[in-house]
Amino acid sequence: MRLSENTLAQLPSSIGRPAYDRRKISASIVHLGLGAFHRAHQALMTEAVLNSGDLAWGIVGAGMQSSGMRDALAPQDCLYAVAEFGADFERISVVGAIVDAVGGAEDAEKVRLLAKMSDVSTRIVSITVTEKGYYLDLATGKLQLQSPAIAADLANPALPRTILGLIVYALRNRKAAGVQPFTVLSCDNLPNNGKLARAAVVAFAREVDAELAAWIEASVCFPCTMVDRITPATTDADRAHINERLGVEDAWPVVTEQFVQWVIEDKFSMGRPDWTLGGAVFSDEIERWESMKLRCLNGSHSTLAYLGQLTGRETVAEAMQLPLITDILDALWLENREVLQAPKGVDPADYIEQLKQRFRNPALKHRTAQIASDGSQKLPQRLLAPLRERMAKGVPSPAIATAIAAWMHFAVKTAHTSGGVLSDPMSTEILAQAGKSTDAATIVDNLLGLQKIFGQDVPANTAFRAELLGKFIELAKNPAVATATQITA
Repeated sequence: MRLSENTLAQLPSSIGRPAYDRRKISASIVHLGLGAFHRAHQALMTEAVLNSGDLAWGIVGAGMQSSGMRDALAPQDCLYAVAEFGADFERISVVGAIVDAVGGAEDAEKVRLLAKMSDVSTRIVSITVTEKGYYLDLATGKLQLQSPAIAADLANPALPRTILGLIVYALRNRKAAGVQPFTVLSCDNLPNNGKLARAAVVAFAREVDAELAAWIEASVCFPCTMVDRITPATTDADRAHINERLGVEDAWPVVTEQFVQWVIEDKFSMGRPDWTLGGAVFSDEIERWESMKLRCLNGSHSTLAYLGQLTGRETVAEAMQLPLITDILDALWLENREVLQAPKGVDPADYIEQLKQRFRNPALKHRTAQIASDGSQKLPQRLLAPLRERMAKGVPSPAIATAIAAWMHFAVKTAHTSGGVLSDPMSTEILAQAGKSTDAATIVDNLLGLQKIFGQDVPANTAFRAELLGKFIELAKNPAVATATQITA
């Protein structure tokens, strides 16, 4: 039997489930990017709001690229299970906050999605599409007008396929109808994500209509947020275990950790749910929260992932068993703390100790290969931001240099592997530079020359360049690190 409204009553008593009448929910949130993270994070916090009796905040979830999530959820009345795992902890709950799922690139689905976003009933449009979905050049901040997806949306307003096209054309429809604009709520793991969303939306709108762009700038709220929850891809083993516990089949359950954090800037044009019921925090210190998280958690996560891939460690928990990696992470955390401004009342040392426990969680099979993807988009926020602050102070950064050297080795190894694929929007450029030479100094210079990642200031800093080269060679000589064997010092 499939999980559905009809089978909810048959679930074991140990399984959590909606405590409200789903038929009475108003769908006022549209979420773009219907993946595991949203379902384990924002949707789960919205579930707490609905369980409190406030039924004004149902979610219509939209898959931007694939119809897979829609096809999995639709036969289940959009119900799904969230399994929260710790070393000695397990809790499974069925979530009902998503009341409709739109999926894929089919024309009819895009028309339906645009109509829902244009309708007055939609009060918030939230987003989890990763860095790539904003179509901004992170080095210049400019809209990637050369992108085929952006060009297609500008040419065909009736069938937008990017978040920017959908948001701008929906807002244009609302403006024409005299309807108040919805709030655009970025939940992506990016610094100043609300400001980034605003810049991307306004830049796209300027290409459509200058007056519309001015109205969006003046009228639309783009709150910044900080999000945190480790949510690995669901495996077949996870699915089998969860379905056994449920006693029915869930085609796409979510696996996550116990820890969850969401810090939100309180700027909404048409109201908002009381997400504090699910553990969220509304704060005016978003930049400090996100800086601490991006540098201490995500920077170390990326470093661990590259080193894990180079040392044959498939998961984060396995990588945390290797002293080579944990020693580097300890040094990286220390360098970050030296230039970190933490939020009021937060002790960075306690935060880091909590991170170590989360990383060691054996119940989460968080794959290092998954975390190692999209390095060109992640390095600037996670590693280069604290590096630039340390460079400004004139202090060395050997741990950050090691982290970047690990990324370089990961790219070089991929370039020299037959059939190797680098999951990155800049994969062609990165692999071309990584595979040009086997000389360590030349490799470092070639990869540092990727200005879209490193800008001009990092390669021009001779002290850091020497530091980076030294760490690159050090990793190449380490017998525990499987780099490309052709590298010469």
